Amino acid sequence: MTPQRTIDIFSAGCPVCNEAVALLNEIAGDSATIRILDMNDPEVTARARQIGIRSVPAVAIDGKLADCCAGRGVDAEVLRSALESTP
Repeated sequence: MTPQRTIDIFSAGCPVCNEAVALLNEIAGDSATIRILDMNDPEVTARARQIGIRSVPAVAIDGKLADCCAGRGVDAEVLRSALESTP
């Protein structure tokens, strides 16, 4: 028997996060332990930073940020550039 995987959903409780929770429940079903982690909890936020989460919703599978959630978030340099450009 394959060991059950642990899937953590880092969520802010917004409608987009709730859609991600529903999608994950649909895809994973009973094949994994799914935990919804509240980003308003400082311990959860610290854990999110440790594994590289830059925006929510985000998914970690067995403690590793899923590829579908990597590389997102606000990029300070891109934002700075956008704000400095003339409209």
